[in-house]
Amino acid sequence: MLDQLESIRDNALAAISGAQNPAELDALKTRFLGRKGELTQLLRKTGSLPADQRPLFGQTANQVKQKVQEALDQKAEELEQAQKGRAEGTEDVTLPGIRPKRGRLHPVTQAERLILSVFTQMGFDVAESPEVELDWYCFEALNMPPDHPARDMQDTFYVAPDVVLRTHTSPVQIRTMEAHKPPVRIVCPGKAFRRDSDATHTPMFHQVEGLMVDKGISFADLKGVLTTFVRQIFGSDTPVRFRPSFFPFTEPSAELDIGCANCKGKGCRVCSHTGWLEILGSGMVDPNVFANVNYDPKEVSGFAFGMGIERIAMLLWGIDDLRMFYDNDLRFLRQF
Repeated sequence: MLDQLESIRDNALAAISGAQNPAELDALKTRFLGRKGELTQLLRKTGSLPADQRPLFGQTANQVKQKVQEALDQKAEELEQAQKGRAEGTEDVTLPGIRPKRGRLHPVTQAERLILSVFTQMGFDVAESPEVELDWYCFEALNMPPDHPARDMQDTFYVAPDVVLRTHTSPVQIRTMEAHKPPVRIVCPGKAFRRDSDATHTPMFHQVEGLMVDKGISFADLKGVLTTFVRQIFGSDTPVRFRPSFFPFTEPSAELDIGCANCKGKGCRVCSHTGWLEILGSGMVDPNVFANVNYDPKEVSGFAFGMGIERIAMLLWGIDDLRMFYDNDLRFLRQF
């Protein structure tokens, strides 16, 4: 039993020396000296020893208890002094540091950079313009007269009668064409704002729009560029289709669908059981838009397209609620 006393002493002194805080020290005191502590339990076995061995065992046990208590008191003093030093601004530079958590790009930012990288590799330049926009650039120059439904107050945030928060990034196209003669080949990333909020819409969202204008640009060029983009983003075997549609600033217009990645085209809840998912709108630039920027529609032609960045991100990573991008839940964001 004397060997057990020595073992308890050595274990206790080593553990106390490594204690990092008062709570850990209290736990060690309970472990070794408490009512159910290791030393206390061993002392209760004194009666099982022969009578001639009990005095030596009791004396040794008291010495061990005294050493452990002294070590506890000394460590408590050290921890208290260290705490006072930190409070006074004197840090122990020998203590190990705390590794900072690594930051990550937001998934919307990652998706935007991925989209832009594809188009810049195809020779497109990146252009930007104000988020608070004049009515002319946001609507009229894009062939949307004052009575057009897109100008309804339910859709648009008006700052003043002729000033709005842009509802799309298409005004960048108008400003670019006003400042530059053809050829033009740009993509326009940025924020847009609409009075809408649900699982697939938010009042503020991100778009990337594109424009290519030159002599002899045709719908075949539009299909080639956008098909290349889709297969760079979603994979070379991704099915693609163009559906006729309508946009005020393009004619003819088309929406681009891709095969549903969730069900592989068989039909599911994500694609409304159609096997297809719409990802962007596009079309040939309307001659009226060219006229508004002093381009001659008999000399040049072009196409435009636009997509929601959040929509692309949702499809890339299987996210089913747009609002998750803006909840700032670190458990969600750390996955990216």
